[in-house]
Amino acid sequence: MMPRLARLGLPLALLLLVLAGCTTTRRLPAYEPPLKRSQFMRVRTTAYTHTESDHRRYANQNAVGNVLTSGAIRSAAADWARWPAGTRFLVLATGQVYEVDDYGWALSGRNTIDLYCPSPGEMNGWGVRHVTIEILRWGDPWRCYQILKPREHHAHIRRMLWEIRRFYE
Repeated sequence: MMPRLARLGLPLALLLLVLAGCTTTRRLPAYEPPLKRSQFMRVRTTAYTHTESDHRRYANQNAVGNVLTSGAIRSAAADWARWPAGTRFLVLATGQVYEVDDYGWALSGRNTIDLYCPSPGEMNGWGVRHVTIEILRWGDPWRCYQILKPREHHAHIRRMLWEIRRFYE
């Protein structure tokens, strides 16, 4: 007796496998209840760079359409419902100032801020650290909502939109 795929013919079987692969979606990261907003917050930080495989298609661009920065004020990525774009903060341990201007799949629904580093060496040197930050100014969640709304076909964007509506309405 022939296997079922062999009876369908190789081209049809390959098409079915490709279509099945296209319908799978990756799962969102586990949801964490948001931290209480305050001027000083202890947060988990990670680091990223524009040359990582999941960022290459964006080159050195952030989610608001500007260039990622690594000068006096550095770029940072976060869940915009928790730290809206435009939020500026100081990492007390290093004295470095960051501004949230990016987001990422792995940050959605998480209490993690991803700090931009211009090189893989600097990124790897940072690793994962729990640090205290001082909020210097909060970004505007409704501006974020307007930027994110046209992108809502992505699950992580829908999660941020849901939280923005829930927290700020």
